[in-house]
Amino acid sequence: MNLTVYLAGQIHDNWRDEIKNQAEQLNLPLTFVGPMTDHDCSDNIGEEILGKQPNAVLKDEAASQINNLRTQVLLKKSDVVIALFGEKYKQWNSSMDAATAIALDKPLILVRPEKLHHPLKELANKAQVVVETPEQALQALAYIFE
Repeated sequence: MNLTVYLAGQIHDNWRDEIKNQAEQLNLPLTFVGPMTDHDCSDNIGEEILGKQPNAVLKDEAASQINNLRTQVLLKKSDVVIALFGEKYKQWNSSMDAATAIALDKPLILVRPEKLHHPLKELANKAQVVVETPEQALQALAYIFE
């Protein structure tokens, strides 16, 4: 059995690479998907596909359409979603992806430091598992294969 795992969360550091490397070291049969992690590509994809937009708002709208298409397809094809909430960046996309996973009835592992317990309490209540580190999320997935 192989599981497809959608890695939702901020794209400004290498947490995805770390979790992929750990999964490989544990020899877990996981395939990882997620949002576009190339920030410039994500911001510009609307204009690349739909052409130059007349202003920044419409440029963002065009990019959002394409990014939302990618997210919807990959979330629907995933078996489980890991949503990371860190302390350094605003987490609007993480919230949207986690809420979409819940709406699609996808199992959700919420990763958040204890400091973010209060602002994420409703979302955490809907998740199957809440952990504080990506390593713990991976351990929860490893348990499926025991």
